[in-house]
Amino acid sequence: MSADAPTNQPKSTVEELIAVRREKLGKLREMGHDPYGQSFATTHTPGELKANFENELSATIAGRVLAIRDFGKSVFCTLGDAEGRIQIYLNKKQLSEEQWAVYQCLDMGDWIGVSGQTFTTGKGEPSLQVAEVTVLSKALRPMPDKWQGLTDRETKYRKRHLDLMSNEDSAEIFVTRSRMVAEIRNFLHERGYPEVETPMLQSVAGGAAARPFETHHNALNMALTLRIAPELFLKRLLVGGFTKIFELNRNFRNEGISRRHNPEFTMLEAYQAFADFEIMAEMVEEMTCHLAATFCGGLQIEHKNEEGEVTRTINLERPWKRANYHDLVKEVAGDDFFDITPEARRAKCAELGVQISEGMEDYEVVQQVFEKKVEEHTFDPCFVTRVPSELIPLAKVTPGGKTVEVYELIINGQEISPGYSELNDPDVQKQRLEHQAGGEEEQLVDYDFIETLEHGMPPAGGIGIGIDRLIMMLTGAPTIRDVVLFPLLKKKD
Repeated sequence: MSADAPTNQPKSTVEELIAVRREKLGKLREMGHDPYGQSFATTHTPGELKANFENELSATIAGRVLAIRDFGKSVFCTLGDAEGRIQIYLNKKQLSEEQWAVYQCLDMGDWIGVSGQTFTTGKGEPSLQVAEVTVLSKALRPMPDKWQGLTDRETKYRKRHLDLMSNEDSAEIFVTRSRMVAEIRNFLHERGYPEVETPMLQSVAGGAAARPFETHHNALNMALTLRIAPELFLKRLLVGGFTKIFELNRNFRNEGISRRHNPEFTMLEAYQAFADFEIMAEMVEEMTCHLAATFCGGLQIEHKNEEGEVTRTINLERPWKRANYHDLVKEVAGDDFFDITPEARRAKCAELGVQISEGMEDYEVVQQVFEKKVEEHTFDPCFVTRVPSELIPLAKVTPGGKTVEVYELIINGQEISPGYSELNDPDVQKQRLEHQAGGEEEQLVDYDFIETLEHGMPPAGGIGIGIDRLIMMLTGAPTIRDVVLFPLLKKKD
């Protein structure tokens, strides 16, 4: 346990390291110390003690040993958890022989509790001088290399516990995510939105065009799906008399995996009676800026590479841009793109390098151009409005019937949030779901929902926000796997 950097000496195997730790485990038991201890009362967490540091304060903290710098009769360690860390100092002269023997059985990765008094080192480092140490859990397996941390991305995602204990940045992202989600709840509660819960198991996978996960209820002998969206149940609550509601929900879609897609993901959906998509857009803009100001230090969000260099700065200054869907497509595909034939549009896709498939309807071809040439290149916020009506059968149609009253909020090259003026005419809703324009993705018709609409749903605005993508944008995380604690990965052979 040296303060020096690693040398070229041969490294011990994991099995050898485990054997040494098991030997120390035995020594602790011989001394009468339970290496997997009992409850331990603390006065602070490591992060709290450092954040609110005062000299000569008596404190008791617990955490994982994250670093050890052993100078013989004096030792500096880093003690911490996912929310923070602080330096502790142990001196042989100021500990009993038994306590020093306990220290000598410790390794990086062990959980310990310590009591002592705070002080500041000559180098200005807030520290706790240890008077007593208690072993709480002996780690038998070594932590990732203390100089490099855990750098292999696949291992980070497969063994998140190793990532969290060795990479402060990863832990910070997930702590920040938790606080942001709590603040989203506070934001909506303060505006009169009660939180509700709707079924994850559904007989009809409605509310979106996506392939569901299918399952079966044995007792009821009933085929069910995991929900792809809570929308239709939340609208049932509008019919029932709720005028503002929201749900932070888990959705499941049996589709592709990418840097922006995980089969299970977190969404916020919120609905407000007597509102429209414009009112909801204002709320989303306000809420996102509030989160940025609260947790990111301002409205300029820097994204950095692994070397810490700024690669992009997203500007969230209000007001955010509003732009017409068709105008944006024409900017990248040509002013005549909507005047030429569908066959010519397909040919144009080849020129633009946009891949399409034979089964796509014309509106889906246009949407591919939008996604690949507009969406993926839009980084500052943009509310895309007047979207083709074929894409969103649950939103009100604008006069003329070609587009719907919606926005699609694009930030950081991906859709963060859709918002609708919700369709509440049951006859029109039934017709639009039953006579979708074909194509590769269609929404299923939930006739029970149609019947519910016949009892009267007030005009309303609704939003969805992809929480994972929002956190990616606000924290600068490069992939959705960096903001989902346990992303789905293919099994190793």
